[in-house]
Amino acid sequence: MTTAVTIIGAGLGGLTLARVLHVHGIPATVYEAEPSPTARPQGGMLDIHDHNGQPALRAAGLIEEFRGLVLEGREATRVLAPDGTVLFDEPDDGTRGRPEVQRGALRQILLDSLPAGTVRWGHKASGVRALGDGRHQVTFADGTSVATGLLVGADGAWSRVRPLVCDASPEYVGLSFIETYLYDADSRHPAAAKAVGGGALFALAPGKGIQAHRESGETLHTYVALRKSQDWFAGVDFTDPAVATARIAREFDGWAPELTALITDGDTAPVLRPIHALPSGHRWNRVPGVTLLGDAAHLMPPSGEGANLAMYDGAELGMAVAAHPDDNEAALTAYEQALFPRSAEAFTHAVRVNEFCFGDNAPHSLIDMLTGHDQTP
Repeated sequence: MTTAVTIIGAGLGGLTLARVLHVHGIPATVYEAEPSPTARPQGGMLDIHDHNGQPALRAAGLIEEFRGLVLEGREATRVLAPDGTVLFDEPDDGTRGRPEVQRGALRQILLDSLPAGTVRWGHKASGVRALGDGRHQVTFADGTSVATGLLVGADGAWSRVRPLVCDASPEYVGLSFIETYLYDADSRHPAAAKAVGGGALFALAPGKGIQAHRESGETLHTYVALRKSQDWFAGVDFTDPAVATARIAREFDGWAPELTALITDGDTAPVLRPIHALPSGHRWNRVPGVTLLGDAAHLMPPSGEGANLAMYDGAELGMAVAAHPDDNEAALTAYEQALFPRSAEAFTHAVRVNEFCFGDNAPHSLIDMLTGHDQTP
C-alpha cells in the first residue's frame, strides 16, 4: 500500500512527518514556499525534549544524527535581576534531558534523510479547495496545482490549509519579541558574554525582559520581550535600526549596562516578532482527507515546546498513517484524538510559562518554576 501524502510546509514538523512516512515505505511530497533550504536563516537554538522531540527523532531513525548536533553546555540557565545581580545560576551537568541544537542543523539532517525530490522548493500555496470524496486541490503562486487524497497543513501560524477545517485565526497575545544578535561576543562584548554565561539568560521584570542564548561559536542571540500593544510597536520606526534600537532600549533605562548592551550593541538590525496564538483548546471537526500539525494546528505563546510539538505531531501522524495503510480516515481520527488534548495541555503550560516570565512576580516566579517551588496547579 503506497498512500501518497501531500505536505504543505518544510518546517521541522512537516519534514519529520515526511521522514517517518519514508521509514514506513509511504511516499510523500513536501511543498515549500521558500526557494531553497538556505533562502533565509532558520532561527536559533532549540532544546529538544526527552518526552516529545527526542521520541519523534527516534521514530524518524535520526536520534544518533541528532546527538551529533548537540552543543555541550548550552542547557545552563541564569536568571538576573535588572541591576545585573545573579538570582539563579544552574550549570549544564548533562542530566536535564533537553540538549540544545541549532534549528538549521536539525532541519538539515531531516532534509538529508529524505529521497531526492521529496521537497519541492518555491511552491507557495495560494489557495486550497475541496474536490469531494476526501480529495483536495492546492494551487500555488506560480499557477500550478496538485490534487491529493491526504493533505497535511504543516504551514505554520498563517496556514493556508487551516481554513479547510475551521475558521479560527491567530490573535495577538499582547507580547512581542525584538530579535538581535551579537557576534564574536567573548572578544568584542565581554561583559555581555559574561552576563549570559554558557547557555540561556533571563533578565526579567513585570511586562518585559531581556533574554539571550549562547549559540554556536561566540554568538549571542537576544530576544527582548515587551508587553505592549500593536499600536505601540507601530509607533516604532523599525525601518531605521538606530532609531528602533534606541526606542526599545529606553524601556530598559537603569538596567545594568551588560544587559542593555544586548540591545544597543546588536550586530544586526532589530527585528520585531509579534506573538500570536490560536484560541486555547483549539480543535476542529473531522474533515475527510485533511489535517494539521505544528503551529498550523495549535499556535501558542512561546514556551520552548513549539518545535518539539511540531516534530512529535509529525511523528505521531506518520505512525498513524502507517498503522492504517488502507484507511486514511481511521489514521486521521486516531491522530487527532490524541492531538487535541495534548495541544490543550501544552497551551495551558505555555500561558503559565509566559506569566512566570513577564507577570507581576517576575523574575521570582520563573525562579520558583525552575526550582520546583511553584505551587500553581
